[in-house]
Amino acid sequence: MKLRKVTAASAAVFALSLTATACGSGDGDSGSGNDGGKKITIGIKYDQPGLGLKTPDGKFTGFDVDVAKYVAKELGYAEGDIEFKETKSADRETALERGDVDFITATYSITDERKQKVDFAGPYLLAHQDLLIRADDNVTKGDDLNGKKLCSVTGSTSAQNVKDDFAPKAQLKQYGTYSECINGLQSGAVDALTTDDSILAGYASQDQYKGKFKLAGLKLSNENYGIGVKKGDTAMVDKINAALEKMVKEKAWDKAVQDNFGPAGYQNEPAPQIGNIVK
Repeated sequence: MKLRKVTAASAAVFALSLTATACGSGDGDSGSGNDGGKKITIGIKYDQPGLGLKTPDGKFTGFDVDVAKYVAKELGYAEGDIEFKETKSADRETALERGDVDFITATYSITDERKQKVDFAGPYLLAHQDLLIRADDNVTKGDDLNGKKLCSVTGSTSAQNVKDDFAPKAQLKQYGTYSECINGLQSGAVDALTTDDSILAGYASQDQYKGKFKLAGLKLSNENYGIGVKKGDTAMVDKINAALEKMVKEKAWDKAVQDNFGPAGYQNEPAPQIGNIVK
């Protein structure tokens, strides 16, 4: 790099600025847990009510958001130090590998395949694949869906899993978004929507849907939600796990569940133990 000549006064100012930077709180890269760092970037979903949602006024709400804020606080960051970054399902591993985010809290199920690329803290929630149905309908087992219209989003395996394992005569309907499935359920175009029960509860808890839908409570699979961290950053994993344990102990976890899922009558599992993956 070429440097221009500077005056003695300018050099002194430049030296002072470097000293101030060196003594500051860093560049915001939390890495292995840079407590009290200037900024922390957290990956979340922007389009999942009850879990990770960016509202029209620019606020962020949901259970994943509440968990992320609590963990960040325990790592030494004020709420104003948090930068939330939209992290879609297909982009999560890449975002961690590139360092675009410090950790991800975004309905991120812990799987053996994903653990080859990233490390996980948690789990912090045990969800299940379930069905959302109209409040006046009754579905008590998977084969009740035979002959009925079952909705999920394009690219999801949830509806196909139900057809393969429980209701081979179900009629699959694929829409672009869960919101479209919800609209179809409301109009009668479909009879049920399937994905994780936490996601379904988040949608059903929205003001415009309260009392119109309910979860069937079938528990068709186990989904252990973890907090994704860059591969090899075990120090960060340990600090996040300690924060999650404290969140449960202080009952802040229970409050977050009730605040975000309560209106849907979500029968959540108790807070999982750190490292306990339910198959």
